[in-house]
Amino acid sequence: MTARILILGIGNVLWADEGFGVRCVEELAQTYAFGPEVKLLDGGTQGLYLLPFLEDVDTLLVFDAVDYGLEPGTLKIVEDDEVPSFMGAKKMSLHQTGFQDVLATAELKGICPERLILIGCQPEELEDYGGGLRDIVAAQIAPAIEIALEKLRALGVAFELGQTPTNDLADPSIMRGAYEDGRPSEEEACRIGDDRFLPQV
Repeated sequence: MTARILILGIGNVLWADEGFGVRCVEELAQTYAFGPEVKLLDGGTQGLYLLPFLEDVDTLLVFDAVDYGLEPGTLKIVEDDEVPSFMGAKKMSLHQTGFQDVLATAELKGICPERLILIGCQPEELEDYGGGLRDIVAAQIAPAIEIALEKLRALGVAFELGQTPTNDLADPSIMRGAYEDGRPSEEEACRIGDDRFLPQV
């Protein structure tokens, strides 16, 4: 059976709260079992490479960190025709430019899903290379997933507690637990560059 609903997490997990969308999809796959009509995908920062995944999809649900100009950790849901404009406004990184291009190209090719749902979270920190989600953003993963489940129920999608096996998520070495728990403390690691090449004081 061809997947008719694509649940996509986009963003860069290496830049702190930029990884929100990817972490949502990871958690969803680890917590709920979906049938073959639903595809879960870590879209990372792939831009136009994501275009083939939109073919034959009726509904696209996206998790992402989006700068709405709101308080950090605020969730905002945008749907259908409004989604492309929000993906292009106040771009935080190249992945958002790329995804706006994906939607525009899909529209031109006549393969844009009928339903678009963006579940975005206002980030707190984007400048911490190698950093994990800030607490206020991480706390919104569960609420964001609940919103997604409500949207899926309204579409008649069946699911249950469990797991959804997929090869379309990140390598286990950079899944949230391994990535954040394995990060050295500030005392143990240089956070401002490679200390082998920094001027010695």
